[in-house]
Amino acid sequence: MKTFDWHADPIALETVILDNYRGTQNVRRFFVTQCGADFRLDRSFMAWMKSAQGKTMREAVAEWKRRRI
Repeated sequence: MKTFDWHADPIALETVILDNYRGTQNVRRFFVTQCGADFRLDRSFMAWMKSAQGKTMREAVAEWKRRRI
């Protein structure tokens, strides 16, 4: 099985967060598209992403939005 390339592979809401997750420009573009222009990868959210193996990017978007309420 091919490892997901966080730099180049297309990211969808169904993309599963794997142990090789990286906070790349590709990831940032995805979040800006899903969360809006005010999206930022702050330290606490980056830590959440690192611990979110097995969750989907849909769940990551929901978590980011939950933290902004």
